[in-house]
Amino acid sequence: MKTRLCLYDTTLRDGQQTQDVQFSTEEKQQIARALDDLGVDYIEGGWPGANPTDNAFFDAAPKTTAKMTAFGMTKRPGMSAQNDDVLAAVLNAGTNSVCIVGKTHEFHVKTALGITLDENLGLLRDSIAHIVASGREALFDAEHFFDGYKANPEYAIACLQTVRDAGARWIVLCDTNGGTLPAEVGRITGEVIAAGIPGESLGIHTHDDTENAVACTLAAVDAGARQIQGTLNGLGERCGNANLTALIPILLLKEPYASTYDIGVSKKALKGLTRTSRMLDEILNRVPKKQAGFVGSSAFAHKAGLHASAILKDPSTYEHVDPALVGNTRIIPMSNQAGQSNLRRRLTEAGLEVPKGDPALGRILEEVKAREAMGYAYDTAQASFELLARDALGQMPNLFEVKRYRVTVERRKNKHNQMVSLSEAVVVVKVDGEKRMSVSDSMDEIGGDRGPVNALAKALAKDLGKYSALIEDMRLVDFKVRITQGGTEAVTRVIIDSEDGQGRRWSTVGVSANIVDASFEALLDAIRWKLVRDTKE
Repeated sequence: MKTRLCLYDTTLRDGQQTQDVQFSTEEKQQIARALDDLGVDYIEGGWPGANPTDNAFFDAAPKTTAKMTAFGMTKRPGMSAQNDDVLAAVLNAGTNSVCIVGKTHEFHVKTALGITLDENLGLLRDSIAHIVASGREALFDAEHFFDGYKANPEYAIACLQTVRDAGARWIVLCDTNGGTLPAEVGRITGEVIAAGIPGESLGIHTHDDTENAVACTLAAVDAGARQIQGTLNGLGERCGNANLTALIPILLLKEPYASTYDIGVSKKALKGLTRTSRMLDEILNRVPKKQAGFVGSSAFAHKAGLHASAILKDPSTYEHVDPALVGNTRIIPMSNQAGQSNLRRRLTEAGLEVPKGDPALGRILEEVKAREAMGYAYDTAQASFELLARDALGQMPNLFEVKRYRVTVERRKNKHNQMVSLSEAVVVVKVDGEKRMSVSDSMDEIGGDRGPVNALAKALAKDLGKYSALIEDMRLVDFKVRITQGGTEAVTRVIIDSEDGQGRRWSTVGVSANIVDASFEALLDAIRWKLVRDTKE
């Protein structure tokens, strides 16, 4: 029988401490439901009493199979647990599980709290006992535990034994500063268990300051810890917490963990991992990290021709797991390193069947290499590559033609007598033999759209005749600019990421010495790609 590991998610609490991250109550509810669908055991909803958003969340927390948990701190010195209003606020959240953080490092007890070591033990004992007496499951986060253990192991262990004797169900070893390395975590966790704290009651909470949070978590599991704390996408204070989007598939798919442990996440739920990861980035209005293990868009991308050729024969040659297991997809990008095997695979994925040895393959490869020498990058701009290939194969439908466009930028005062920039764009297109002119503007003031590229995008999409309805659900989600050469011969490369209501996301590229021209080229490709797909369907 497999050993049960408990997953404790702290995205809504520790993850909210990430720089530039602030969840609304509705967003916290959405994330909590997604975590519950994934199959975690605990959802730490926040710190009741710390801010209005967390208060509102606990007042209207969604019903979950996972144990909703309120987070707080031990009672303060000089008052009883029953009379501490901060601790009372945590209990008043009404959750069946309560996690409190307390000091286990001698230095912090004396310096931060300014009390004796014995007085701190009293805080720990009374706080946990009060939670248990209130009929709640008590969890204890041993703050700075690993640093405290290295400085004074006897006192650090005494803190753990105190909360265990007071009734704590879980005792979590926290590497709060994130500086402990995996070998140390494994050794110290083993010594804690040998000192009488059972692994069945022991958890691990790591930070990624040395980029070892996942490795440290696994080291603790190897040593006997049975609860894992982490966050989606590795959110968290400073460099983040242990990343559950890496830990979950490791524990489910990698040996010896897959055959040894049960984490309560089904294979079906695992297939939603990539979607859940990107949902969080969408909420945060952040571009997903392409190189993220398992869930990143580049996690299963094979650029080199040698790799792509082998992947066609057997994906395991260059993939450690099947991307479909985590809801991700394999990508064979196009670049000047591509060979014909790579090219044919990418064409097949785009719905373009070209026989092996077809002269068109050589023409497409030469065109890709020539254009990349000019500054284009097709390894990331898959949609632009597909359009290039369709043109070369004579399979590009005649959708519409841009006859001309113009964009102007003017500085003027608005109704509040503030100087703002107004961008105005004019685009003339020819659809079904008829010329259509569209005008749009964009002003850089709060609450309005901004910039010349935005004005061009709105004008281009404003009137495409019979195609207008097909692009109503399309929106630009990311815009990246790079200067590929310096000096007076500078060339600008623009990459645009777009998505639509069908959940599709695609990238296009434009290159020019003029940033507006490069942007318009990428915008034009984005619309053309969507129309090709939708008109074909």
